[in-house]
Amino acid sequence: MTDLAAPAPAGVIEEHRFPCPVCGSDMGYAPGTDALACGHCGHRETIAARRDPDATREIDFESARRGDVPLSEIEETRTAGCPNCGAQVEFASGTHATRCPYCDTAVVADTGTHRHIKPRALLPFEIDEARAHDALTAWLGSLWFAPNGLKDYARKGRRMNGIYVPFWTFDAQTETDYRGQRGDTYYVTRTVMRDGKPTQVSEPRIRWRRVRGRVARFFDDILVLGSKSLPKAHTDKLGPWDLPALTPYRPEYVAGFMAEGYQVELDEAYTEAREIMEDVIRADVRRDIGGDQQRIDATETRLRDVTFKHVLLPVWTAAYRYRGESYAFVVNARSGKVQGARPYSKWKIAVAVVLALIVAAILGIFGYLGQ
Repeated sequence: MTDLAAPAPAGVIEEHRFPCPVCGSDMGYAPGTDALACGHCGHRETIAARRDPDATREIDFESARRGDVPLSEIEETRTAGCPNCGAQVEFASGTHATRCPYCDTAVVADTGTHRHIKPRALLPFEIDEARAHDALTAWLGSLWFAPNGLKDYARKGRRMNGIYVPFWTFDAQTETDYRGQRGDTYYVTRTVMRDGKPTQVSEPRIRWRRVRGRVARFFDDILVLGSKSLPKAHTDKLGPWDLPALTPYRPEYVAGFMAEGYQVELDEAYTEAREIMEDVIRADVRRDIGGDQQRIDATETRLRDVTFKHVLLPVWTAAYRYRGESYAFVVNARSGKVQGARPYSKWKIAVAVVLALIVAAILGIFGYLGQ
């Protein structure tokens, strides 16, 4: 197997092609395998294992913040922004036009490039397009209020797009000092009048006492979406991702697929990661305080050994236009989990409302007759 592009120095656009040694056609990664496959003649070649212990090494965050990212971690790719949703679509060598994998808008390459931190690792595609299409069709079929026309449109087998979506992962060791209050429940007995008779009842009370303490936690691979093209409501629900299976980045795994350049910069991603950490830390504090109720008055968190990676995670996307409306769906290319904008059929909703009213009326009649 021949990679036509030798390793390029930082700042130079790297182009990779993997021609089939049998027929000369471009080969692409075969999902769920460790091989490249030729779509023309079927020839396959195994992707050699990469024995590099530093291949998925984390990058020091503070150094990157100061602009001290090694040049070896920087690359340039040919990109073009989608005029509709803003996705930064990367173009392979010889490709000048494509369609946006998220909204199905035509995208034409220009002379622009995107200089960014290289992806350290990725999760290779596990399920192929046919299985992704089956998962999408089954998901749409489970939505009773989805328009039948959209379901039929999806069943026709229109091609889906395989795309690697950019994410950031963050690691950090944290220690948090806290001040708060612990509430313990106790009961008091009171005498009250019920039906003219004195009755003893137990009423709960909370006894509060001030507490201090410290909690520590190591965060491993806090995941932050690097794209602004996909709705977070969709991508957040695509998980969990099998991040322990992250594989050192190799262009062979991207062959035949699209990739999106990140739009969320490192500092912005770190801010979101800190918010995720804070939520977990506050839960740790509440557990440490104990008792029946907790109040957190103040926390002070110290972070050290903060590191990050730029990683790529695989999804299949489908963008359907039906009766003037655009519907976008995404499928986790590892698990087959589906998310997307839930389309609704107005006439199905109307029928459901009418049926509910009929059932309510019938029940009301039987209730009246039974009196």
